[in-house]
Amino acid sequence: MNRTRTALAAATALVAVGALAACSSGGGGGSDDGDAAGGTYTWWDPYPQHDGSSDWEQRAQQCGEDAGVEIERTAYDTTALTNQALLAAQEGTSPDIILLDNPAVSTLAETGMLTTVDELGLDTSAIDENLLDAGVVDGSAYGVPIGTNTLSLYYNADVLDDAGVDPASITDWASLTTALEKVDGAGHRGITFAGIGTEEGTFQFLPWFWGSGADLGALDSPEAVEALELWKTWLDEGYAPNSVIGNSQNTVWEEFLTGDFAFAENGTWQVNSAAEADFATGIVQLPGRDGGVAPAPTGGEFIVAPAQDDTARYDVTRQIVECMTTPEGFVETATTFAYYIPPTADGQQQLLAENPDLEPWVTAVQNAKGRTSGGLGTDYPLISEALWTAVQSALSGAESPQEALEAAQDAAEAATS
Repeated sequence: MNRTRTALAAATALVAVGALAACSSGGGGGSDDGDAAGGTYTWWDPYPQHDGSSDWEQRAQQCGEDAGVEIERTAYDTTALTNQALLAAQEGTSPDIILLDNPAVSTLAETGMLTTVDELGLDTSAIDENLLDAGVVDGSAYGVPIGTNTLSLYYNADVLDDAGVDPASITDWASLTTALEKVDGAGHRGITFAGIGTEEGTFQFLPWFWGSGADLGALDSPEAVEALELWKTWLDEGYAPNSVIGNSQNTVWEEFLTGDFAFAENGTWQVNSAAEADFATGIVQLPGRDGGVAPAPTGGEFIVAPAQDDTARYDVTRQIVECMTTPEGFVETATTFAYYIPPTADGQQQLLAENPDLEPWVTAVQNAKGRTSGGLGTDYPLISEALWTAVQSALSGAESPQEALEAAQDAAEAATS
């Protein structure tokens, strides 16, 4: 593992992208010596809310049992997990399996501490390419997505009815803004979203950024400026509240549940809460500027296999990963994490057979995009910080969208050069 030491030390400084629907703290772990065909295999994940008595724990143990080994599972907070994984690689004590927040996959892969799916002998041909791409570095895939969450636009059906807005009419930016005008005219509040100066702010802005046709390699393009002008216009017209500047995704949801707002941008993790709201809710796809479904960023974890000195262990590791990534396994994960959408067509079909109301979310995931995709890798957190800084500056009125994004592009180029 000596070849990775320098890269690992550098990568530790780049662990900036945390989970968006995340967890709290957990324990420790390390690789187990012994017969590769038996014994104990170590497993780290970011789900400390699922303790040793949980269905998730039992599922992990069953996959180990099926492979003829025992699973020693340890749960960490998401950011702590990535840092611990980098440290373990430096010390030569990496676990056999890690479930890792997808933007961090490239951080670990670029250090050389992960095996590729080809090295592990995994068949990923059934995985949706747009979802697998979040774990691709220099043309090689590192790990398998266990499921994906993403964003859509929730609506309050009562507010839209009162304003005379048909949600089916919302197909592009112009029709959405028209709907907000009608909602405002009927005495209701329009839309709430998270413009906070963190990764959550970038996460929520990306559907509008990508939906304009903009690219993260050119933060100051005319398309990018148009996307930020859209948010700024909504704020200036009173269609969005001033609170969006500091809103987290949780705060957005709290505002939506008051029943005052027509729309809220939020994710699959609010499906159950929306069903229990005091008013009727629904989903419309986040629209692209000129129509169609805007690409929303993917959340969720990849299952990855750190490199081991004893490569004979990989056969059992592959069996455990395959156990977790059958169509039935993807559906179990989807329901456990309410709701991850399976990353394969078979898994999605099985999920919809059990819960057809999730069809809009399957559509959203099919159109989604990994934040580190397109070869951004470990540059993504640096670009993201420049972008959320620009969003903050423009929404607060400190700079125009054009000025804010020009400064963001300069900062991104300086940080990634």
